[in-house]
Amino acid sequence: MKRTEEKALVGVREIARKANVSIATVDRVLHNRTGVSAKTKEKIDAIIEELNYKPNILARRLASKQILRFAVVIPSVSKETDYWNAPLSGVLQAESEISSYGIQIETFLFDQNDKKSFEKQADLLLRGNFNGVLLAPMFIEESSKFVDECTKLNMPCVFINSDIPDKNSLCYIGPNLYHSGYLAAHISGYLLKDNDQVLVVNISKEIDNHHHLLRKEEGFRKYFADNHKNNEILKVDIRDTAYDSVKASLSTVLKSNKVNLIFVTNSRVSSVAHYLEQQKIENVKLIGFDFLTDNIEYLKKQTIDFLICQKPIEQGYRGIMALYTHFVHAVPVEKIYHMPIDIITKENYQFYRN
Repeated sequence: MKRTEEKALVGVREIARKANVSIATVDRVLHNRTGVSAKTKEKIDAIIEELNYKPNILARRLASKQILRFAVVIPSVSKETDYWNAPLSGVLQAESEISSYGIQIETFLFDQNDKKSFEKQADLLLRGNFNGVLLAPMFIEESSKFVDECTKLNMPCVFINSDIPDKNSLCYIGPNLYHSGYLAAHISGYLLKDNDQVLVVNISKEIDNHHHLLRKEEGFRKYFADNHKNNEILKVDIRDTAYDSVKASLSTVLKSNKVNLIFVTNSRVSSVAHYLEQQKIENVKLIGFDFLTDNIEYLKKQTIDFLICQKPIEQGYRGIMALYTHFVHAVPVEKIYHMPIDIITKENYQFYRN
């Protein structure tokens, strides 16, 4: 990023970070309010000068009393996974930092196993008067139609968790799904012998519409092809996410095959871990996704060998801040921001920040 672009993106939060103080403290200095020591004020003033920060945009917003309304469209927490608590936590963190500048955030939660639920929430949102949207696209066709309607209403969309590459968005913040799967296969390569069997497990009621699962599987298979591995890759799609269905599907495939490693393409890896533990199966390696309480418990017991994590809290936070930067600072945001692909094990989980 060029120096001029860096300066354009500088805001109260960046000043606070550099000065190691709260945003409220920076705000007091910017508006000549009391409650800040002379030493701290001098430090903040020096950073403001160094960064060439001009708070006139924020001042105009505060003076205008105009309200900016952002909508958040993400899945709700389900009994199978609490993954979506993490992005929502990031959204709330961002809201706490920017709400004083006339920004309101409304959340529309849908059932990730039910397209109709998404369509209902999307319809409610489109009837409202919003300036921008943070969207986790789960159902490709329905999400694409929704984004088209947002475009007609001049509501820019920020995508998190998964992208819709052929749709015009303000930006995408999330994992490179293909490379996430490719990395999982690379890890698998160290755990497998020649001719060992591998099982790919997709657990979702809407597998055909959940392209993020299929992209991970695509990357996983490509690694084996690129490296001329002779391991047989089996696959099971489990469309009923209840544990009894997971148990029945795994029992069938494991009974008739000698599987050495299982790759689960989403956060429901804990269901597979529960099955392996219940059946006392100890010689099968297990790789899955996401830093969730249940997953960590099985990781600690080494039922799960590796978790691949991509900072969902930060995705939610960055998504809201991208809308904030676009509307308040009126400068371009980075079109694609791929989250790091983190590998979590029993040895390092306690140091990880989601």
